[in-house]
Amino acid sequence: MEQVTLIATAAMGLEALVASEVKDLGYREVSVENGRVTFKASVSAIPRCNLWLRTADRIKVLVGEFEAKTFDQLFENTKALPWEDFIPEDGEFPVIGKSVKSTLYSVSDCQAIVKKSVAERLKQKYGVASWLEETGTFFRIEIAIHKDRATLSIDASGSGLHKRGYRIGQGDAPLKETLAAALIKLTNWKPDRPFADPFCGSGTIPIEAALIGQNIAPGFNREFSSEDWRWIGSSLWENAREEAEDLANYDQPLNITGSDIDHRMINIAKDNAMEAGLGDLVTWKQMQAKDFHSNQEKGYLVGNPPYGERIGDKKEVEKMYKDFGEVMKRYPSWSVYILTSNEQFEQVYGKKASKKRKLFNGFIKTDYYQFFGK
Repeated sequence: MEQVTLIATAAMGLEALVASEVKDLGYREVSVENGRVTFKASVSAIPRCNLWLRTADRIKVLVGEFEAKTFDQLFENTKALPWEDFIPEDGEFPVIGKSVKSTLYSVSDCQAIVKKSVAERLKQKYGVASWLEETGTFFRIEIAIHKDRATLSIDASGSGLHKRGYRIGQGDAPLKETLAAALIKLTNWKPDRPFADPFCGSGTIPIEAALIGQNIAPGFNREFSSEDWRWIGSSLWENAREEAEDLANYDQPLNITGSDIDHRMINIAKDNAMEAGLGDLVTWKQMQAKDFHSNQEKGYLVGNPPYGERIGDKKEVEKMYKDFGEVMKRYPSWSVYILTSNEQFEQVYGKKASKKRKLFNGFIKTDYYQFFGK
């Protein structure tokens, strides 16, 4: 197999960003839909995309798509796909599924039918009379049915791509690493500019900024399920890791600060940064957002402050937004980017955003308020 069709899944609102990252890696046949970016590429794209995509949730190999309104259709169309190209005779292949707005709505039935159909195909192709051992390499199949269209894929990531491997501690409401990277990529920040996060929590935004600033592949520190797939081969993984090592710019000086009111969070952030291999690249400070100060011009501030979602927290949080807005008036050349679900943020902060973008933080509907500096 030389060519594959890959799906990079994306959180709602981040599809264009994921597509742009895919194109930056040199892949051109890219199509964007809700929640996914599909593209054709050589097999070497599997290791490269797993290592490099900062804002995608996971990489899947597309095996086939077809209409499925009956269980017979699902069984026969699944069986017609070339599963033996992907899964060896001893491969372990559990099936997960989802169904949205479709005639076949029982997910457990769909999973069972796909499992049986794939097993029938593999037994036929490998000349196995009884049952398949499933003691070998792991291939997780997904059946996703949307409006009666079935998509069958194999997960090539394992754990979601947000699991970079550096988070050894976190707070109550941690920001996903993929969303943190997206917040940074939605700014015009360049590594030679100052960068600050005054609500850093366990340090995710400053750590992702440092990885972007030194062009370090976000998946460099972890393993992927497809590393064991024989049809990819270890040499393609070795090449991809070597490429990542060669492209990292460890000499790029950075001016990144993460601060938080809670000293425990600062200690966690420091540990996470060390685990990410960033050493002392980020400056960590315990302080309130209203005490923010800098003698630098044209900096970038990106933050995910508390939203005040819990009863009793709202007034306190809005006072913090107001005080912070007053402080930032002293820094007209700084660009400020804030993610919050608080719909009154602009009024409380005291300034109208230059731009606003709807994003989801987990299941919370939020706005990304962007205030461009002079």
